[in-house]
Amino acid sequence: MPRVKVPRKSTNIDMTAMCDVAFLLLSFFILATKFKPPEALSVVTPKSVSTTIALQKDAVMIIMDKDAKVYLEVSDGNSAEKGQMMDVVSQLKNLGLTDNEKKNFVRAGSYIGVPFSQLKAFLDLNPDKVKDFKAPGIPVTDTLNNELTTWMRAAATAFQGKKMNLLLKGDNDAKYPSFKGVIDAFKKNEIFKFSMITDPIAVPPGTELFQKKLTSGAKATDQ
Repeated sequence: MPRVKVPRKSTNIDMTAMCDVAFLLLSFFILATKFKPPEALSVVTPKSVSTTIALQKDAVMIIMDKDAKVYLEVSDGNSAEKGQMMDVVSQLKNLGLTDNEKKNFVRAGSYIGVPFSQLKAFLDLNPDKVKDFKAPGIPVTDTLNNELTTWMRAAATAFQGKKMNLLLKGDNDAKYPSFKGVIDAFKKNEIFKFSMITDPIAVPPGTELFQKKLTSGAKATDQ
């Protein structure tokens, strides 16, 4: 008897449900993703092959831009220390800062980049005006009036009893006099340890560090 041929039919899979799930997941990630906010102070840091990650907790960061202007930032998680720093500075310089002006420094993303003579007016600015404000920087090049010295004294007082992670972030085109002024402010407060923020790059092949990584079994392209 001849075999009965079963007619071949193409398989039809309904993809509607899968497409719906894919779009739902995509919508969820778009709505739930928290994008990194733009930096208030943007600098181009020098490159290095260092693999050490700078600690952001309990951090006080000194920033130098390409125009030799110096700024000070404190990590947003240290609101109590930021408030105490303002209390110390206001008392030492007799600035008479109000509670609202002190709170403006405590808010997230705040920084200091003005001399003491302009500090009160700067702290009175709302966040929108701060974005467009061209800060002159903290004076550091005058050896007789290095105002960063006072800020570092206030920071050391505020972080007393806990480890303060001091970070120095300088633009690749920053001028030496500003850097020297920053270091002098550290020394006057007997602060001799700090971390430099750099842009990590791969270890150049053929260097001693490259060979050392190969010997130790690590990847030479680690950053």
